[in-house]
Amino acid sequence: MQRYTTVAITLHWLIALTILSNFALGLYMSDLPLSVGPIKLRLYAYHKWAGVTVFVLVLLRILWRMTHRPPPLPETMKTWERTVANVTHVMLYLLTLAVPLSGWLFSSAKGFQTVYFKVLPIPDLIDKNPLLADLLVEWHESLNYIMAAVVVLHVIAALKHHVRDRDDVLARMLPIVRPRDRGAI
Repeated sequence: MQRYTTVAITLHWLIALTILSNFALGLYMSDLPLSVGPIKLRLYAYHKWAGVTVFVLVLLRILWRMTHRPPPLPETMKTWERTVANVTHVMLYLLTLAVPLSGWLFSSAKGFQTVYFKVLPIPDLIDKNPLLADLLVEWHESLNYIMAAVVVLHVIAALKHHVRDRDDVLARMLPIVRPRDRGAI
């Protein structure tokens, strides 16, 4: 079995866990009333820090991917499956950049600069603009739901390969998995 590199596996799971937790945090904090005051502002800061982290990790993942080819897909995969896999991966890379970028633009348009971990000020990309902020928040939310749908497709496909096809597509991205014995039932 050919596996992804340790760096690729580590970045994949760090990004996945950060996105999942940040998506949950985004859903939670967006429904909080303003009356909770500083708690809501703190949660927004955490959300923005996680978004910046995802953006940086994805850039590192893309650079790594450009210099380290992934293992080939199984020869048993049909042409349409390869096409869907490739399109899904491109969409995931684009969305994992577009979602944090849309949040960064939204935050800039709202007039709330991000200070990464209260230390590093991230420059605003655009000037304060309440009308544009309203549009950008809608884009940010929509892109998040699109990404959630693509992630669900990605997970279902990985599980299909593992359970139904009994190939190593999933195992090659898991940190602690041995190749399956082809003779085992």
